[in-house]
Amino acid sequence: MSRGIEYKTREEMRVMARAGVIVERALAAARATAAVGVTTREVDAAARAVIEEAGATSNFLGYHGFPAVACISVNEEIVHGIPGDRVLRDGDVVSVDCGAIVDGWHGDSAVSFAIGEISGAHQRLIDATKRSLWAGIAALATAQRFDDVSAAIEDVADAAGLHPLEGYVGHGIGTAMHQAPDVMNYRTRGRHPRVKPGMCVAIEPMLVIGTGDSRVLDDHWTVVSADGSRGAHWEHSIAIHEDGIWVLTATDGGRSQLEPLGVIPVAP
Repeated sequence: MSRGIEYKTREEMRVMARAGVIVERALAAARATAAVGVTTREVDAAARAVIEEAGATSNFLGYHGFPAVACISVNEEIVHGIPGDRVLRDGDVVSVDCGAIVDGWHGDSAVSFAIGEISGAHQRLIDATKRSLWAGIAALATAQRFDDVSAAIEDVADAAGLHPLEGYVGHGIGTAMHQAPDVMNYRTRGRHPRVKPGMCVAIEPMLVIGTGDSRVLDDHWTVVSADGSRGAHWEHSIAIHEDGIWVLTATDGGRSQLEPLGVIPVAP
């Protein structure tokens, strides 16, 4: 540990990749289940089944009392939505965030997608948020400090006319789901930590059409946009080692998305 940052061996990163692939499968099951007329509780159950069948443990369930294995946020709910009786409708924007633990090591990832037919503006929101994630990951490959990642995310958001959700950031990940360092989704003043081999981080841009201001509902979890505008959320966990980076929550290490950006991921 150094200044609160946990450094991993390559073998530990490989275990994290096992957890990450389970998360990838859980998100795929959630996305396949989500449809018009389906409740968010049913979407959560699909993710739960994958995690349990893999013999992994959910790192969301019970976290500070959270009652589900996935955060499922719809439309103006940006992050941390609690699954329940809400029925998905045509035109909804849905974000699903979940994680898993294997042998004490964590994975964490999120996706956003449309239900049925949505407006062009809302599809652009989803697509731009995904682009900002991969721009941040690509920047990580050569970054000296984490503010290089933050700048890459913000540049995509600015170009799309979107705003990062204020006060919510990415994070380190390893033997706990949330660790140092913070990975901002927008430029901030001050010196950011250096990017060093052995670090693993979760990069997770949360972009909104509105101002970026938010409030938390009475359930003490669900974060909604202050002006009711829609948002999207994408996330991956990434390992940084001596030879490069590897997206732990993607079976191909992120190759399909990173190669067009000039980055070749290298397995730990």
